[in-house]
Amino acid sequence: MALTHMKIKELLEESSEHKCEGYGPNHVCMRIAAIANLPSRFGDFHIVTFWNNIDDKEHAAIVHGDICDQEDVPVRVHSECLTGDALGSLRCDCRDQLEAALRNIGEMDKGIVLYMRQEGRGIGLVNKIRAYGLQDHGYDTVQANLALGFRDDERDYSAAAHMLDSLQVKSIQLMTNNPRKIENLTTHGVKVNGRIPHVIPPNDFNRFYLETKADKSGHMIDFAGKEHLQEQGDLPLIEGMTPAQIDVMHSHQE
Repeated sequence: MALTHMKIKELLEESSEHKCEGYGPNHVCMRIAAIANLPSRFGDFHIVTFWNNIDDKEHAAIVHGDICDQEDVPVRVHSECLTGDALGSLRCDCRDQLEAALRNIGEMDKGIVLYMRQEGRGIGLVNKIRAYGLQDHGYDTVQANLALGFRDDERDYSAAAHMLDSLQVKSIQLMTNNPRKIENLTTHGVKVNGRIPHVIPPNDFNRFYLETKADKSGHMIDFAGKEHLQEQGDLPLIEGMTPAQIDVMHSHQE
């Protein structure tokens, strides 16, 4: 059963007056801004958009069925990826993960995909493309982030936790391979009762990326790997890089 017109009205009215101390280190406070039907090739959904008090990022929840006041709601927290989601890049598995989540949840009685505006695992589009440039010269995804002065994953899930609270979800089954995501959501008060594995078969272009996520970032992906050969010996330099960032690159080359 989908969200009723009465429930949508109730959610919008309650959220319009919502104020809180905020979630996470940045004290993010979220409000439901709009709700509409979203019929799609993956099933019938409602799309719920959110305002927040920190920045202009407009996060969204794609909701199937009645998820309010429910336990063990299947949830996928998906981070925005322009190159994968919209352009069909084979360098990552983001589009495949998004479509698989929507398809699977569309076949269930209820579930949510949270679409978080956290491009490039939180470093933004420009820096993600810079990281791609480093990866073209043999760096893995973690080394590239470190060379640019970032952690391997800059994402924070406090906004996602607040969104689930705003939707009145009591507990979830999280669709993920990432143990950090479970830990982070739990830290922000989300009751995660279980994990639904979300493994996408690799292709020739993203296999090394997925192996790196498993080997260095702890993702629970199990598949046979293959040797990754550096494509070019010359170190790439990007305008604006500091001497410290260049030194990091040299240290990974040695």
